[in-house]
Amino acid sequence: MKTNELKMKIDLSKVDLVTDCLKVLSNPDRLKILCVLIDGELNVQQIEKTAQVYQPTLSQQLTILRKSKMVSTRREGKQIFYQFSDMRILQIMQTLYGLYCMNDIDSD
Repeated sequence: MKTNELKMKIDLSKVDLVTDCLKVLSNPDRLKILCVLIDGELNVQQIEKTAQVYQPTLSQQLTILRKSKMVSTRREGKQIFYQFSDMRILQIMQTLYGLYCMNDIDSD
């Protein structure tokens, strides 16, 4: 076996899916929203306060996350709660949080 052979098979049919996912994640406000949802579902007011993303931007970004099927909603009376609907996105966010947001990270 050649030493420069690719040991991992790449499923080229998934490239567009991954690209679309990364495009959605590339927005700072959407990243902040997803970050605060790591610990569990929150209502819109809790997301706004914790992520510091305010209306109308918050509504616009939540709509994009919902349409991309990264989050889902649950209504309780007048409140709408958001949570991760795609556990792969939760895993990505947990990984990013661990790599970049932990308090004990050294600033290189």
